Amino acid sequence: MRPDPASSTRDQVLFHLKTRGPQTGAALAERLALTTEGVRQHLAQLEAEDLVAFEEQRGAVGRPARTWRLTPAGDKRFPEGYAELAVDLIQSVREAFGSEGLDRWVSARTNAQESQYATQMPPRHAPLAKRVSALARIRTREGYMAEWQRKPDGSLLLIENHCPICAAAQVCQGICGAELDLFQRLLGDGVRVERTEHILEGARRCVYRIESLVS
Repeated sequence: MRPDPASSTRDQVLFHLKTRGPQTGAALAERLALTTEGVRQHLAQLEAEDLVAFEEQRGAVGRPARTWRLTPAGDKRFPEGYAELAVDLIQSVREAFGSEGLDRWVSARTNAQESQYATQMPPRHAPLAKRVSALARIRTREGYMAEWQRKPDGSLLLIENHCPICAAAQVCQGICGAELDLFQRLLGDGVRVERTEHILEGARRCVYRIESLVS
């Protein structure tokens, strides 16, 4: 779910909490170019539907500020692709062929992804930022709500704000390891890719730090 001019303000509130994490009503109002009172009304409606919740953050002075976040029900508004079917498939492969057979399936899936992604990526000699940007676009098309950032130290971050295969990854964590390996293979030997935030470990997003090893 990505907001566009025709989408509702409620959807935009959910989208910004998904992609930017917990925020105050005032911060949301600024992002959405709305009044704080208007955003508060939308948040109250979303809270009544159990899609958002808040925590009181007490500052040095004044009233505590409410920091809003998505609830599990709110997070489920962002779809997982055929989650139940994927889980059933993984369990069937494991039962029929054992753990080694499942590993072969994951490997075959990753090889197919690499071949598909490679046709959409710039050549290896292109600037690293250009290649990471292309990878973010590919992943966004697949539902990962991906973006990239450049850090002051020169490293890059690939950020995936959503995981459309989270249910499958929970029953087959080899998928996550294979995707890290996929990014490494696509970006090349002269690049280091490490996962610094992981949804399956309780983070709200997956983040990969990427740096060139070539001076």
